[in-house]
Amino acid sequence: MITLKGEQIYLRALEPEDLAFIHTIENDESIWEISNTITPYSKYLIKQYLDHAHKDIYEVKQLRLVICSYDDVALGMIDVFDFDVKNRRAGIGVLVKEAANRQKGFGKEALSLLVNYCFTHLNLHQLYCNISEDNTASQRLFINQGFTEIGLKKDWNLVNNKFKNEYIFQLIHK
Repeated sequence: MITLKGEQIYLRALEPEDLAFIHTIENDESIWEISNTITPYSKYLIKQYLDHAHKDIYEVKQLRLVICSYDDVALGMIDVFDFDVKNRRAGIGVLVKEAANRQKGFGKEALSLLVNYCFTHLNLHQLYCNISEDNTASQRLFINQGFTEIGLKKDWNLVNNKFKNEYIFQLIHK
């Protein structure tokens, strides 16, 4: 049985009802740096995305799940991206939307559930993530999950007319 349920949260597939939630996240300029977004998304484009969200990860090379509390409040999203079947690897990204819900273990539990799912059900050999040099909370989150810093990409992202370095972290399944 596939279990994407933790003690505090569970992970679920995207639903049409997530339109407003995703629209709010995708249009929050304060987090565009995380996703390398530079333009707003319309509800129309997000609806089209949701209409195709049911497609298989092997076809679209991405899986986006909603992080939910057990009272069915959407707390954030967690993604598998750049899904590479041949080399058995993928990237992971996690976002807890509201600052008030961060540092409560939701991201940690979601990451743990998704890492386990990737290794046991998707048969991946390795996972990676890219984290800005000043996002120390995310660096700690991934390090505590067993990821290792493997490199630094200098002047990688231009944010507010200033280049920022980005670390790459990796977790290889033993």
